[in-house]
Amino acid sequence: MSLFGDPVLHSPCEEVTDFGPALARLVEDMFATMYAAQGVGLAANQIGVGLKVFVYDCPDDDDLRHLGHVVNPVLIEVDGITVRGPEGCLSLPGLEAGTERFDRAVVEGVDIEGNPVRITGTGWFARCLQHECDHLRGTVYTDRLTGLRRARALRAVRRAPWGTG
Repeated sequence: MSLFGDPVLHSPCEEVTDFGPALARLVEDMFATMYAAQGVGLAANQIGVGLKVFVYDCPDDDDLRHLGHVVNPVLIEVDGITVRGPEGCLSLPGLEAGTERFDRAVVEGVDIEGNPVRITGTGWFARCLQHECDHLRGTVYTDRLTGLRRARALRAVRRAPWGTG
């Protein structure tokens, strides 16, 4: 698992162009890693692979389960109210901060075979979609924090056993 200071987390990922067996193995490995870490979403760069792929197994606010993957995702729409809610990340284990996200998100991309997919999420699932799309742009949720909330989060990162010292 790539942790906060790893450069792969802070660099934009590359488009997937090879839809062969290696991509299917990557998605399978990503699901296994996400489940082992008890997460609800995982971007490829979180396991050190700089490709635009993420997986998810995340409920929405109505406890409806959303399960899948997206290759070359693009966040095409966000709207609704802005909600500040607790957000964590498998690349910042044990930390959480109130982060603002839109209450609705739409992502388009393709599956591992290149077929188009469109995913619409609300509530907690919308937060997940935005969070994973951010990862693929080289952004972690602490980049969205400001002021005291950001200072506290970065201080916690420095103090964490896996932190930057």
